[in-house]
Amino acid sequence: MIKKILIKIIEFYQKTLSPDHGWFSSRYPGGYCKYHPDCSEYCKQAIEKKGAAKGIALGAWRVLRCNPWSAGGIDEVK
Repeated sequence: MIKKILIKIIEFYQKTLSPDHGWFSSRYPGGYCKYHPDCSEYCKQAIEKKGAAKGIALGAWRVLRCNPWSAGGIDEVK
């Protein structure tokens, strides 16, 4: 149940405030995030595959890695 709630929260964020998916996506036609999939989608996939606690931890670690010094690129949930 917690897993479904967290996924709905992420989907709401993606539809509204996300610069890659939401209202502001027209300002970033090539996408804003340097990773693929972007951080919110990565967190959503991690929660679906690994469960709520580990998925949140993986998503938080991904957000911490997203900084000006990282190269970005393809980073799938394993």
